[in-house]
Amino acid sequence: MAYDEKLAERVRQNLAHLTKIEEKEMMGGLSFLYNGKMCVGIIKDEMMCRIDPDIHEAAIEKTGCRTMDFTMKPMKGWVMIDETGMKGKKDFDYWISLALDYNKKAKSSKSKKRKSSQIT
Repeated sequence: MAYDEKLAERVRQNLAHLTKIEEKEMMGGLSFLYNGKMCVGIIKDEMMCRIDPDIHEAAIEKTGCRTMDFTMKPMKGWVMIDETGMKGKKDFDYWISLALDYNKKAKSSKSKKRKSSQIT
């Protein structure tokens, strides 16, 4: 997987005080789930944050932030932050805070389980 290990360590340190944090390699990067819900991720050298869709438009006006379009379809409530938007600790903490705040009310995307077919 090609993602920025230094950025991953910054995220780990920021989330270290929390329980129920799970790391998963997915989407070509690293994702951090909190309470079983996607919260923060790293794709290459950018940080992905799941934020409240109600503040999405204001968020993408900030330096270094853009709408996530990983599947070539813009996703409201998902943003990518490049290095210019998270250079300082204050900016970095801001984005993590937004993701953690939204995580409290975000719905979990449950994996769809296949029904097993009975062979008779």
